[in-house]
This record gives sequence, C-alpha cells and structure tokens, in this order.
Amino acid sequence: MDGSSRLAILFVTRLPPSPPRFGAQARLHGLLTALARRHDLSVLSLHGPGDDAGAARRALEGYCREVVLVPGHPGSSGLAKRWLQLRSLASPRSYEHLLHRLPALQAAADALLSRTRFDVVDLEFPFMTGLGLRRAPDGAPAPRVILGEHNVEWSLGRQVAARERGTVRRLYAAADWRKLRAEEEGAWRSHDGVTVCSEPDADRVRAAAPAARVAVVPNAVDLERLRPRADHPPAVADRVLFFGSMGYAPNVDAVLHLLDRIWPAVRAARPAARLEIVGPGAPPAVLARRAPDVEVTGFVDDLAPHLARAAVVVAPLRMGGGTRLKILEAMAMARPVVSTPLGAEGIEARHGVELLLADEPAAFAAAVARLLADPAQGDRLGRAGRALVEERYSWGASADRWERFARELLGGAGA
Repeated sequence: MDGSSRLAILFVTRLPPSPPRFGAQARLHGLLTALARRHDLSVLSLHGPGDDAGAARRALEGYCREVVLVPGHPGSSGLAKRWLQLRSLASPRSYEHLLHRLPALQAAADALLSRTRFDVVDLEFPFMTGLGLRRAPDGAPAPRVILGEHNVEWSLGRQVAARERGTVRRLYAAADWRKLRAEEEGAWRSHDGVTVCSEPDADRVRAAAPAARVAVVPNAVDLERLRPRADHPPAVADRVLFFGSMGYAPNVDAVLHLLDRIWPAVRAARPAARLEIVGPGAPPAVLARRAPDVEVTGFVDDLAPHLARAAVVVAPLRMGGGTRLKILEAMAMARPVVSTPLGAEGIEARHGVELLLADEPAAFAAAVARLLADPAQGDRLGRAGRALVEERYSWGASADRWERFARELLGGAGA
C-alpha cells in the first residue's frame, strides 16, 4: 500500500470521543482529530445516560465521514448495575464484558461494515472484544483489527480490588479482575495488533502474548489549546490543583489519599495553602471534604484558566496504567507538577528537571510545600515541562505512530 494513500478507518468505542470531558475522551479526541486530517474516519460508539448524544454527534460529524451512536447498557449505574454484577458472579465472563455485550451494538457494526469498506478497525478498550468486526462488503478484503488499550485493564482492576475496604466488595473485585485478565490477554492474542500508551504496558502485553504485534502510541496534548497565554489569569500563591474525572477509581483514591495523608502536612508548612479539585462526578466521600481550604469545583468547560491559576499541580496516584494526561496537560500550561513515580510512569520526564517525584506522603507534602515557597523553582520546572511536551507529546506525533503501525499491519497482509 502506498504510504501516502488515505486509509478508511473505523473507530469502535464504548464512549463518544468528542467533545472531550475527561482523560479517555481526551485521548480519543486528540488522536482521531489528528488522523482525520489525512484519512477517512468513521466512529461507532456507545453513549450513556450522562452523555449528550446530540452534542457528541455534532462534534464527531465535524471530522468523521460517518457516525453511529448506540445507547449503552442500563447496568452501568444504580440498581441495574448491582443486578448485572450479581449476574456476572454466576458467569465465566467479567462484569465489563456483560455490560458491553449488546445485540444493538453488534447489529450496528454488522450494518456499517457490510456497506462500507474499511482498511482498519480500531476497537478501543478490551471490554467489547466479543464483537465481530472482520466483516466487509462483498468482494472486499476484511479489515485489520487493532485493539487500543488505555490501560492494562485487568491490572488496574487488581489494584482497585487490593484497596477495596469492604470484604464483599474486595472478594467480588478479586473474582472480576481474574475474568477480565483471561478476556484481555485472549484479545491480545486474537487481534491483528495492539496499541498501548507506554512502554511498561507494552512489556506487560508481550509478557502474556509474545506473538502479539504491539505499538506504543503515547498520550499527548493539544499544544495550541493548552499553552500559556497573556489573557490567562496569573498563578495564585499557595494554590494547589488536582484535576481528573471522579468517575475513575484511581483518581478518587488519589484525592482521598491527598486529603487524608498529604494535605495536612502541606497546610502545616503553608497555612495559606488552598486546594482546588476539578473534575466531573465527585462522589460523596470527596464532596464531604469541602472546607475553606478545599474547593471541589466539579466539571469545567475550560481547564486552562484553572491550570493557569495553580501554583502547583499534584498527581498523587497510587494505581493505574498507561500515561497520565493530567501531567502532560499541566506541563503544556507550563505549570510545575508533583507526582508519584507511578503517576508519571511512561512519561519521559526527569525528577528535578521537568517535575518533582515523591512516593511517601511526607516527602510528597514536602515537595509541594517547597514549590509553594519557591515560585522561581516552579517556573523553571514549568518551562522545562512545556519544552518536553512540545518536543515529544503532540497528537500529531502520536497519530503518525498509529498510522505507521496500521500500515505495517496492512503491509504484512499483502495490502
């Protein structure tokens, strides 16, 4: 296949890529909009009760050839979720697999693939790997199918299970992640290729599926949307920011860890310190911690002003995988970052040069307090972080890597 030819690409995902509201959507939106500049993209996506399907369709039609949206399973929340979880206990399948096993989704995929020829189908997340996606119009070759991983999901599930406090919840989570592991590792072996966000995740895939073809497609950032600008508010002394979706267990764990074990020491060193928590879906355990020195803002349409006002951005993550968009986005705005080593995993940033790393709560709090007391050091870290993302973490560069991998898979098939 000619390396300059346009590819017909279908992305299949469990959530609408656009407009982006949180990390997983930000990755999809950034990657897809970059690919759409030189290829023909279509999207087949589930949407949930919290999604504005009309807004999603309008945003996607701005850069996609065809958009198909399918309502998701009602078992994603409330009593319906509990019932589906109970069903999964008696099933060899994970809860996540049952949640995404929808006849309407398969019917939509069959109809789309039967009428439109695609070179590549990219299935985002491993939860829908039961879908049949190798169909093609009569006489056309079947597409190559790539599994796009944002994390190694079974590993994340194991981490969440280890931190569950209730015995019943811990036992349920322990059973579920083992089912998810079998499904996910089977998907690594059965797909034509697998993309991951970081080299550590690529190593995890290769260890379980040595024959799998794997490519690292890093998370990145919109360098134009997130950049220091003269019309942004100035940084506010002693203002600390944590941001991320509160519907994501590692973020909730990080916030509670921050409030319980780190923030008191920061306040002892810097009594004027104020913490802002930004992101949709804060659970009661986080909302209950609001105080004069702790602000829970919720979802915001534009993250940039909140980043601009932050003297320090924190990422005290204790579990997860992939790479953390929050760190790249903070660096893009030239804000200093304090992270755990796990939080910064997969990002080629150096301690003391582009960010500060600390694992134990006392050391983490001391690093935050040190930057609050020394804005000049924070400015140096922020400038170095901005230079790093400009050099290595643009969506254009990530789209180039995805395209090279897709063409390798097509070339290997004699395309």
